[in-house]
Order: sequence, then structure tokens, then C-alpha cells
Amino acid sequence: MYRVEQLIGGVWGAGGEGGELTVHDPADGSPVGTVPVATGDEVAKAVEAAREVAAEWAATPMAQRAELLHQAADAVAADAEELAATTTAEMGKPLGDARGGVAAGVGTLRQYAELGPLRGGRTLHGDGDAIDFMLPQARGVVAAITPWNDPVAVSCGLLGAALVTGNVVLFKPSERTPVTGWLLARLFDGVFPAGVLSLLTGGAEVGAALAAQPVDVVAHVGATATGRAIAAACARTGAKALLENGGSDPLVVDAGVDPGWAAGQAALGAFANAGQLCVAVERIYAHRDVAEDFVDALVQRAGALTVGPGRDPATELGPLVDRRHRDQVHGQVTAAVAQGATLRTGGVLPDGPGAFYPATVVTDCRQEMTLVREETFGPVAAVVTVDSFSEALRCAADSPYGLAATVLTGSMSHAQRAFRELPVGTVKVNAVFGGAPGGAAQPRRGSGQGFGYGPELLDEFSTVKAVHLQPPAGGHW
Repeated sequence: MYRVEQLIGGVWGAGGEGGELTVHDPADGSPVGTVPVATGDEVAKAVEAAREVAAEWAATPMAQRAELLHQAADAVAADAEELAATTTAEMGKPLGDARGGVAAGVGTLRQYAELGPLRGGRTLHGDGDAIDFMLPQARGVVAAITPWNDPVAVSCGLLGAALVTGNVVLFKPSERTPVTGWLLARLFDGVFPAGVLSLLTGGAEVGAALAAQPVDVVAHVGATATGRAIAAACARTGAKALLENGGSDPLVVDAGVDPGWAAGQAALGAFANAGQLCVAVERIYAHRDVAEDFVDALVQRAGALTVGPGRDPATELGPLVDRRHRDQVHGQVTAAVAQGATLRTGGVLPDGPGAFYPATVVTDCRQEMTLVREETFGPVAAVVTVDSFSEALRCAADSPYGLAATVLTGSMSHAQRAFRELPVGTVKVNAVFGGAPGGAAQPRRGSGQGFGYGPELLDEFSTVKAVHLQPPAGGHW
């Protein structure tokens, strides 16, 4: 079992006066690690210590910062197996998927190490004897509050982009995956100068205390309610809020598509990582012409998944992160059935230890149901039957979220309508996952604000200064 320590102002083991929490494996309830809970005073001390080294780190040449980020990527790659195994132990993700998350994190670090030195300002055209340009600079102190569902990949993105652009970082991993965050912070601290990265651990109260401090950016990936609380805190302090929050992503199944192929895409989107993905498929709008065959194929695929602990190589569907979250997922399913929806498969709490929940398909859903309106974040596919593509687009757009959407169609005109009309940050046509490297999107509505990925994330962690150099009267440079 791991014993996590905090890192404050370059000192490991600092703080810990707020007690501790224990993280348990969601597959069998066994303890994974003990974790200190930061107090408000410790959070304030960490912010003060970060501020003391911010100017020096910002003045470090970009090429040097990029080289250190390359070294951090090497360190993460070398420790990939432990990071993946710990992710699986803390939140249940199948080990193969956890390895993929670590590999994605390494790739992101290398991407930002390469892109950082290529960024520059703009030269402006003013008076002939003057010099005008736009100068990008670090924002200062960044609070990075990261989620549990893909802890290495997401953390590497925020930490890498913030550090290479010259910011110092206060890193607060989710209380559900703090051991993975601690292992990652140790690797970064072994590369970067002391004080550039601090690690604070604990629950929601620690994140709230951090967001209330006089930092320059609060970058948060996680639940919508938390993101809104952070935005409110930033409005009081003047910090920039960078948010990638929840979603209830729709999948549109158009008339004329192969229902078996469409069911394969839907199953991948709804059941991967037990549905615990921000871009998971949560609500499906199937055209009446294909709905029956599509649902039959989807039910078959759900029932064929191998359920087990994430550490078992055969596992396709691991446990949910904990029983509290499982209760929330099951509550939405139960409420939908009570309101007239039909349970086609799954939807029953299994006996035995752990936080397992079966792949679930619910049909006869209606737009006003909580299962359709709100984020479920579990292996549940809610199906609504529609009579036209226009109805499907209208329902898909009717949501408090705006993260992503997928459309399965053989019609180019329908594909173009989808990416033009759907009010979301990402539209995928005929593939629930995938896309070119470096893609970036801006979530909308309750799903957040600002770019969370891609080259544009470097701009989110930078501020721009306009500079005008005019020679003195009658003089020359």
C-alpha cells in the first residue's frame, strides 16, 4: 500500500495537518494508499511559495523549459507500468486502457515540448521609425485540478502546457486517484527545479481552498457543478478559469446505416471505461427505420462484454470508481424505468464486492428524463426513437451541455448539417472516437470554457502584452 506525501515549496512531506483519507480498489475494496488532506493554511503556504519562484521560472529560456519537459516525458514513459497499474487499482480502468492513458500523456508532453519553442508573438506595422510587437508571457501561478477517470493523460496535458509556457503549477489530483497523481508529481519533481511544481492532496474542500487563493489561472477538468463553483471563485479573485467539464454526448443513428455497425460504434462509445469518459455516448437518437435492429445488436454487444477487475487482461468492462458513484448511475436508470422506459439489458445491481455495474441498454426513453438530460457517467446507453434526421438534430442540440456529439450517416448533406448546427465543441461523423493529433475544441454551455487540448492550450496559459518602441524626439536608436 502506498503512503502519499504532499510537495510544498520544494519540500516533500510538508503539511498533512488536515488528517488523511484512504483510497480503495473499486474491484474488491482493498486499500491502495493513504493520503494527507491539506489544510487551508497549507494551501495558502503553497501558493505563497509558488509565487516566490514564478518570476525566475518565467525567465528561464523556452528551449530549456522544453528540454526539461522532454525529460519529464522520458521519466513518465520509463515508469509507465506502475502508473497504469496504480490507475487501475484506484479507479478500476482495465489495464490496457490505463496503459493507453499513460501513453497518451507521454505523447502530449512531447507535443508541448516541441510546440513551446515554436510559439512567438506578432510584429505589428506602425510608424516607420518605431517597433511594435505582441509579446506572449507566462500568466504566473496555475492551479491544476484534475479528474480521476483518465488521471495521467489529462494531468500531463495541463501540467505540460502550463510548465512549458513558464508558469509554476499547484497540482491537485482527484481524491479518487491521488496515488497516481503523487507518482506523477514525483517524476516531474525529479526533473524540474524545486518549487516549480507543488502537490496538494485531499477532497473537494482542498480544491475549493485552492480556487479561492490569489492564483492567476485555475484549470479544472471534472464535474460541471465543481466547474461552476470554480468560475464563481475566479470571478472574485480575478483569476482566469479554464474549464473542461461534464457532458451528455449524443449519438445520432441515421436512416440507411448498417444497424450492426452502428451498434458497434454505440457500444464503444457507451461502455468504454465503463462509460466514465467525458465524451462517452450517453444518449442515442435512432431513426425509426433502423431502431429495432440497432437496439437488438446493441443489446447483444452489451451482453457479450467480459466483466471483471481491471487488472485481469480479459476484462472489457471494469468496475465504476466507487459504490457512491454506482448508486448515482443506478438511480438514474431506476428513475427512467419508473417513468416508462424499458430495460433491455443490465440495470441490476450485482451481488458481491466492488462497484461493478453491468452494461445497460434502456429504450423508450424520452427527452425530459434525467437519464437523457443529465450526465450519467456510467455504462448506460439511453435510446430515444426519432422519426427524422431533423428531429434527431433538434433533440441532440437540446441539452444543458455542449461537449461533443457523434453522427452516423451515409449522407454528406446530413453530415454537413450536423457539424454546422450542433452547438458542441466537437462533432464526429461515423466514428465515436478518433481525430487528427493536435485537435482542439472549445466546450460550450455547462461543459466548460476555453481550449483544453491541442496547441491552443499553450495560448490559454499565456497572456499577451503589446509593446511599442518609439525613438526619442529627434533621436535615433
